[in-house]
Amino acid sequence: MDTGFRAEVRGWLEANLTGEFAEARGLGGPGREHEGFDLRRAWERRLGEAGWTCLGWPKAYGGREATLEQQVVFHEEYARANAPHRVGHIGEGLIGPTIVDFGTEEQRRRFLPPIRYGDELWCQGYSEPEAGSDLANVQTRAERRGGEWVITGQKVWTSLAHLADWCFVLCRTEPGSRRHHGLSYLLVPMRQPGVEVRPIVQLTGTSEFNEVFFDGARTDATNVLGAPGDGWRVALATLGYERGASTLGQQIGFRREFEEVVAAARRTGAAEDPVLRDRLVRSWIELEIMRLNALRTMSSLAAGEPGPEVSIAKLYWSEWHRRLGELAVAALGDEALVADAGPYELSELQRLYLFSRADTIYAGSSEIQRNIIAERTLGLPRA
Repeated sequence: MDTGFRAEVRGWLEANLTGEFAEARGLGGPGREHEGFDLRRAWERRLGEAGWTCLGWPKAYGGREATLEQQVVFHEEYARANAPHRVGHIGEGLIGPTIVDFGTEEQRRRFLPPIRYGDELWCQGYSEPEAGSDLANVQTRAERRGGEWVITGQKVWTSLAHLADWCFVLCRTEPGSRRHHGLSYLLVPMRQPGVEVRPIVQLTGTSEFNEVFFDGARTDATNVLGAPGDGWRVALATLGYERGASTLGQQIGFRREFEEVVAAARRTGAAEDPVLRDRLVRSWIELEIMRLNALRTMSSLAAGEPGPEVSIAKLYWSEWHRRLGELAVAALGDEALVADAGPYELSELQRLYLFSRADTIYAGSSEIQRNIIAERTLGLPRA
């Protein structure tokens, strides 16, 4: 790994996670997006001002053109520093690269700088009540009326929609079209009449997912990414950016959670149980395997040919993390049944257990990942 770049990243984080930002360490993340949002957004702007966002983007659009190795280093050091979870990750990691690859020059000038500096936040308008994992079944419609698109329909499980300024919306723009034909990829402002966001209360008591209703919402006719009707190709490209250099940083967070589970088992005496000790050892081994799988995935991404390793990695980490949540409950024993404080303040390990139930569903359910691996890797017939 690039030791000079690693030292630069580590030094900057040590120098800047101080003062008010010292209080931001460890805030945010899955099931905890409500924590310190204003402070984390200020941190996002600090990162942008210093050039530590959008590392892999072309320099022409504000990035550093960092190598994949350097991006991995950054995410590892960011996780080791326990820096706050990023509020702009959907903009930087998903829609930003999509605009770089598919946008017009005018769209790049309009949308990329506010993402880089943390001035505008994004959410993803893909899933619908009847089109979750089956994305090609999208029914949200958009009609061209003069100089605008008019959008009607519903999206669901929309992360951070209640905080976002913009949403990239996959919708049907050709009446009578079916499946992946006739879809367009629109960029839609969230703060307007005709957009209603309804938070969904989760098992953790928090609400980072939302329902979004479009009832005559509008966006400029120029806010279509790629050609009208070419939305399926653009949407798949966005999904391809979803799992990349941040994976190894994610695993450092997993390792920290695993160590908390071990500490809890020792404190409660559960570690004296040989069966639980065996589960802990197995979990540690699987965590090491996960890192090797991630390195293999990075190799395929570096070659520009992301393959089935991406689906294997997602299936592996989500199933492992869900089992870790179950292991946390076993380590806590009776403590797992009582909230930290009233009326519903959860401990970190209780939240891990509850929220990790979603890991095998979002970003591609385990069932869908198994189908992809079976059909595309093993060559098995379609079910």
